[in-house]
Amino acid sequence: MDTRSMAVDVREPAGLGRFGEYGGRFVPESLIAACDEVERAFRDAWADPLFHGQLDRLLAVYAGRPTALTPAWRLSAELGITLLLKREDLAHTGSHKINNVLGQALLAKRMGKRRLIAETGAGQHGVATATAAALLGMSATVFMGERDIERQELNVFRMRMLGAEVVPVRSGSRTLKDACSEALRHWVSSVEDGYYCLGSVMGPHPYPWMVREFQRVIGDEARTQCATELRTATPDFVVACVGGGSNAAGTFAGFVDTPARLVGVEPEGGAAINSGLPGILHGFRTKVLQDEHGQISEAHSIAAGLDYPGVGPEHAYLADLGRAEYFTVTDAEVLDAVRRLARAEGILCALESAHAVAWVLRAVEDGEIPAGSTVLLTLSGRGDKDMQTLMELS
Repeated sequence: MDTRSMAVDVREPAGLGRFGEYGGRFVPESLIAACDEVERAFRDAWADPLFHGQLDRLLAVYAGRPTALTPAWRLSAELGITLLLKREDLAHTGSHKINNVLGQALLAKRMGKRRLIAETGAGQHGVATATAAALLGMSATVFMGERDIERQELNVFRMRMLGAEVVPVRSGSRTLKDACSEALRHWVSSVEDGYYCLGSVMGPHPYPWMVREFQRVIGDEARTQCATELRTATPDFVVACVGGGSNAAGTFAGFVDTPARLVGVEPEGGAAINSGLPGILHGFRTKVLQDEHGQISEAHSIAAGLDYPGVGPEHAYLADLGRAEYFTVTDAEVLDAVRRLARAEGILCALESAHAVAWVLRAVEDGEIPAGSTVLLTLSGRGDKDMQTLMELS
């Protein structure tokens, strides 16, 4: 059966945030009331035209939406396909993260909260959180793994310039997983005035659903733009990188009910869908990298934003349904993709985004993407933050 023709309705998860067997809410009793409060506030806001109007205006006049759909002319000619790039790297702060953060910051303000709490890996979510906090007159505390602080010095400086407190996390692998753990622990002690502004489609309900709804602006815009740009209206392939998976979830949301083939691209060293097993992580059930004893394994990726041992529950669900497919690429392929896109199109993308580019390059060579195909690829962020890493590896 061709699962691309299935009517897949994931507009709202079932029950307490369930996408099939994934999702849910597995948190300490001390956080149940806080999660309930966030869910009630989001439902109320999402049904309020005034909230939508406020968010839409900020996305337009502050974040710079709609972002461009850029034809990759030279690369398309080299590959024998039509490649369209959804340019989230052109959004204010340099990535798709601002879409979700503006939504959650407005929600926090509506709830009467004064502080934003966040985790970050590559630093882009931290920068977006610090930006929104400054815009709305709030304070921000951002937890970041010590290892990520070392490889993302520019974004750490940006956060501090914007007035945020950046808290180094020295436990575990000192990366995104541990930053998430510390942010959740901090939220427990500050639920009265603090709001946890989670950066991806993960965590306890309602976060995976809520973050996807704030990010679906990517897919909705891209669908309208593709209808104008493409003779067939809908691309044959819709491709995005996946760590937690918010840029992919937002992109896929615009095309899940079309015949387009949805493709998520994971790092080989952090491939939770391809190599993980069902388990509990950071308050939700999903596919998780783990050893034979059920202990969480460390992930590895050249891209700090994908250095996470789990994946958003909706992605695990779409993979089980067969509605979306997930592939892996190596760090070497990613580095080659950064260079090739830069030299063909004059676009320096983030290492995270380059995972999607790398898969397209390989899939064309292997015949997975046939000649003449149309491909929509979400460039989730720009590569400024990765220049130090690229300089060292070059």
